Amino acid sequence: MKNLNHFFIFIFVFAISLNAKGQTNESKDVIIEKLNDQLEYLNHRLDRIEKITDDVLWYNKVGDIAYIDKVYIYGPPKWKEKNPTAQGAGNPVKFWAYTFIPKDIDPAKKYPLIVLPHGGVHADFTTYYTHIIRELMAQQYIVVAAEYRGSTGYGKGHYEKIDYGGLETEDVDASRQFMIDNYEIVDKNRVGIIGWSHGGLISLMNIFDHPENYKVAFAGVPVSDLIARMGYQTQGYRDLYSVDYHIGKTAFEDVNEYRRRSPAWNTHKYKGTPLLIHTNTIDDDVNVLEVEHLIKSLKAEGKSFDYEIFQAVPGGHSFDRMDTKHAREVRVKIYKFLDQYLNPPKKITSVRDLEKAAYKFN
Repeated sequence: MKNLNHFFIFIFVFAISLNAKGQTNESKDVIIEKLNDQLEYLNHRLDRIEKITDDVLWYNKVGDIAYIDKVYIYGPPKWKEKNPTAQGAGNPVKFWAYTFIPKDIDPAKKYPLIVLPHGGVHADFTTYYTHIIRELMAQQYIVVAAEYRGSTGYGKGHYEKIDYGGLETEDVDASRQFMIDNYEIVDKNRVGIIGWSHGGLISLMNIFDHPENYKVAFAGVPVSDLIARMGYQTQGYRDLYSVDYHIGKTAFEDVNEYRRRSPAWNTHKYKGTPLLIHTNTIDDDVNVLEVEHLIKSLKAEGKSFDYEIFQAVPGGHSFDRMDTKHAREVRVKIYKFLDQYLNPPKKITSVRDLEKAAYKFN
């Protein structure tokens, strides 16, 4: 798809450049600005095509064992409005969420719910999670995965609503509430939240802000300290946060705003929801120092939780989401931890169970 994107961009740039030659009354800077706007629009359209294509793949990859749907729901209003008095300002933010329901459940019974926020600064819930969804379906978990504000594949407007470590957390919690309100098969007393990377941050912030809503949480390689992250990441990465439609300032200019959005600086709010944290010493995205800060902060607050620091496991940031034997063994550990608090009807207790669930062979 990336090659296709580059091809379309090349054709588009070539066409615009030909057209621009006749516009002698416009400055070069104006033409470049217009070109950048059009390229941005094209990128969002290509993201939309990718999203639609991947949605079809969900039915191909999981449709044999799950009822799949996308529901249109809403969360709180934007935290920052360009024009607070404009029509629609202050309205709830609308977004899509995926729902997965096992086909072999009894509609007369109630089942545990897993809330699964995706990772990435600007990303979306894709078939990257196929095997994890199949594993959860096999245990008869119901799953909801929100395409919270800032997710890609839904146009520029949704992309620019991003609120990293902020109201996106409320969007994810709204998806939990939607499932409870609209599906009688969901047991409101057996709700867990799991996520990796940025999704791990959202999981942590949810149990910090809404401890009464979740029985258990797993945070895999979670973004934990945005202040430290701004120090070791690239300028291009930092720019994703300091653009006007997002935080609008650098960490240097407003360190407290970045602190407010960082789990490691909010551990005082943790009320004891059963929590498992995983990290990897060779994580090539979320440096282990971030998660170590989170762990030390929780300990300093006298909190009780579970964690494991994996030593130089191949796969880096994705070490326990991959298709390797070690990754499968780690996922079995995660499911056993969740099982203690959510008690799914069918449990995965071995790698063999997991392989039968996820990889379509006996």
